[in-house]
Amino acid sequence: MASLRPVGYARQVMWTDAVDLRDFYATSLGQVARRMIRRRVRDLWPDVSGHNLLGLGYTTPYLTGFRSEAARVIAAMPAAQGVLHWPTDEPGLTTLAGELELPFDDFSMDRVLFVHALESAEQVRPMLREVWRVLAGSGRLIIIVPNRRGIWARFERTPFGHGQPYTIGQLSRLLRDNLFTPVQSSTALYIPPVRSRMVLSSATAWERLGHPAFSTFAGVIVSEAVKQIYTGQSEAAVTRQRSYLPVPERTPRTSTRG
Repeated sequence: MASLRPVGYARQVMWTDAVDLRDFYATSLGQVARRMIRRRVRDLWPDVSGHNLLGLGYTTPYLTGFRSEAARVIAAMPAAQGVLHWPTDEPGLTTLAGELELPFDDFSMDRVLFVHALESAEQVRPMLREVWRVLAGSGRLIIIVPNRRGIWARFERTPFGHGQPYTIGQLSRLLRDNLFTPVQSSTALYIPPVRSRMVLSSATAWERLGHPAFSTFAGVIVSEAVKQIYTGQSEAAVTRQRSYLPVPERTPRTSTRG
């Protein structure tokens, strides 16, 4: 069963290894999950022409379609998760990164895609602040997390059954608390997490029927947010101010010698 601890605080959560994630997406169930989620991401980002796009977590199954449009596509994989070469048989576009110290300049990314990352992060707020740092002034963020109310979060046979699940409301509050304005949310994965060929072959029908009628019980939440510019600059300025304790003035000692 997935963890039900409060969101937004330091916690001990096991990262899913990159090799296990790769193997999941090589299965029939993983391929269906990728296709259904990628469709929702494309609905939110239909055109990324000329943008710098960063994937954080295990995002390579979702980045391929953007390479022909975006000016630059990079996949940053957290050190605790591990890194795999991508794309296959081409120069690598992946890098190993600390979740609290991304190796990118301030305001250098126009879009950031989170997949298999937020639910496993030990320090969620510092991680989101680091993403805020690298996003450009009009930058946008998409976070994909397991849905707390969905069936996928209740079974550990897929990567979406690990880590901290969220509701749409919890994720929205977390984003607002960390200098992002939620724009819109969607859901995906209405099929049960089974490997039945009959179920998988009807995945498109499950998505078509489930999206308008049963979104509360979808497997994952797909949420888009925009960077808050002025609020972030104001708060950053406050955090740089140092506070000093008052030091009492010294009174000259009077000599007692005659």
